[in-house]
Amino acid sequence: MTISHRVGLLLFPKITQLDLAGPYEVFCRMPDAAVHLLWKDTQPIKSEWGLELRPDTRLDDCPALDVFCVPGGGGVFELFSDDVLIDSVRAIAQRSRFITSVCTGAFLLGAAGLLAGKRATTHWASRDLLRGFGAIPDESRVVVDGNLITSGGITSGIDFGLHIAAQLVGVEQAKEIQLAMEYDPAPPFASGSPRVAEPAILARFSEGIKDRQQGRAALVREASRRLAGAPQP
Repeated sequence: MTISHRVGLLLFPKITQLDLAGPYEVFCRMPDAAVHLLWKDTQPIKSEWGLELRPDTRLDDCPALDVFCVPGGGGVFELFSDDVLIDSVRAIAQRSRFITSVCTGAFLLGAAGLLAGKRATTHWASRDLLRGFGAIPDESRVVVDGNLITSGGITSGIDFGLHIAAQLVGVEQAKEIQLAMEYDPAPPFASGSPRVAEPAILARFSEGIKDRQQGRAALVREASRRLAGAPQP
C-alpha cells in the first residue's frame, strides 16, 4: 500500500476510549492512510472503564506525522509529571503537520507548552482550566488555530476526525466517510451541552464532579509551574 498520510494517536492508561475510537474510525477509512497507536511500549493498556487497547508503535519509533492526536481521559492529568512523556509529546508535535486533541487531551498539549497564546477547546466542564496553560478557551466544537486543532468532549472526536479528513483527502471523500459511518446524530434528549441541558440536570452533574474538577485545577496549576521552570528548546 502506498502511504499518503500518517496519523498517530496517543494511548495511555485511563484513556476515554471513545475519544480515541471516534477519530480512529474516520482516519482508518481515509484512503492510503497509516494510523499508529502510540505509547512507550506495545503492551496492552486499559481505558478508564477497563477496555483493553494495544499500542502498535513505540513513541521512540514514531515517524513524522500528518496528524498527531492526543485523546482525553482522566489518565491525562496523571501524566503531567512524566517528563519523558512530555518531552516525547513535544518532539512528536515538532514533526507533525497538525497537532490535535480530543476532549481533555488538550491538557497534555498544554503541559508540553503547545497551547500558549492559542485558541483551544476541551470538554465543557474543564474548558476554563485551559487558561492555566496560557490558552484562550473557545466554546466551538472544533477549534482551529494555525496547525493546532482541538475538539470538545468525547463525541466531538468524530466531528474533529471528519474535519481532518476533509483537510487531508478532500471534502467529497470526507462526506463519503461520514455516509459510510451513518454519522447522522439524532440524540433522544436535548441534554448534550450545558447550553441546552435542563438546569437541574446541569446543577446535579456539576455538583457531582466538583471535587474532581478542583483536583484537576490543582494539577494544572502545578504543571504550569513546572512548565514555567523548564528549559526552553
